[in-house]
Amino acid sequence: MTRTAPLLAALVAAVLVAAGAPAPAKQTAAPIKALLVIGGCCHDYKKQQELLTKGISARANVVWTISYDPDTGTKHLNPIYDKGDWAKGFDVVVHDECTADVKDPKTVERILAPHKAGLPGVVIHCGMHCYRTEGFPKATPWFDFTGLATTGHGPQLPIEVSYTDPASPITKGLTGWTTKNEELYNNLSGKLHETAQPVARGKQTVTAKNGEKRTEEAVVAWTNRYNGKTRVFGTTLGHNNDTVADPRYLDLVTRGLLWSVDKLDAAHLTPAK
Repeated sequence: MTRTAPLLAALVAAVLVAAGAPAPAKQTAAPIKALLVIGGCCHDYKKQQELLTKGISARANVVWTISYDPDTGTKHLNPIYDKGDWAKGFDVVVHDECTADVKDPKTVERILAPHKAGLPGVVIHCGMHCYRTEGFPKATPWFDFTGLATTGHGPQLPIEVSYTDPASPITKGLTGWTTKNEELYNNLSGKLHETAQPVARGKQTVTAKNGEKRTEEAVVAWTNRYNGKTRVFGTTLGHNNDTVADPRYLDLVTRGLLWSVDKLDAAHLTPAK
């Protein structure tokens, strides 16, 4: 009986297929559960939360929880962080907040704790300039997480973006482009941390008051391995809505997010239903 049961099951299945019975439904990958932490100073976060989440979910199988803080200052902590288990249940956290003056070390440690434990992260634009605890600008725990120390930016002018790592799965198939007015963030000491790898650079031509032109250049997108294991994707692009809504920007951030959770594949590059 033990040997004949599988043969019988196979025979029944063959008969059903031959009779026109519907084939089993194709299995699809479970959606990625992402948390977007957004809000604070200096940006149109009310609109950008929609541009980001809808744009990424149009490109990948990602479902969102949004923690939007309407406070427009630099000192207000996003309410999601009041919870001790603030990151529970998520596959990745996208940090798009702008709160440079949230400096309490215990608070920053609470924010970093799930990432230290392995939770992937994506850090966008002013998220680089947050949590300036003691040691800033030379070093802070937040810079260990982002993989890049940055302290300021230039004027709002177009940035020429070029992809510098042809072997990176994030930039495979992407081509360089030029933004509309955007901020080019500096790279303190001119380089990333040893744990990080650049994937894109940006060039911006600035005209001085005397009419002289100069070209500024900096890394604008990269990957980082935080605490030796956690995948983090970062980009300093994303100040204005024109950039955040640009399909080329959304392609980059989407692929960076999928890389962070190690699911940059065809199954997850299918829009969520």
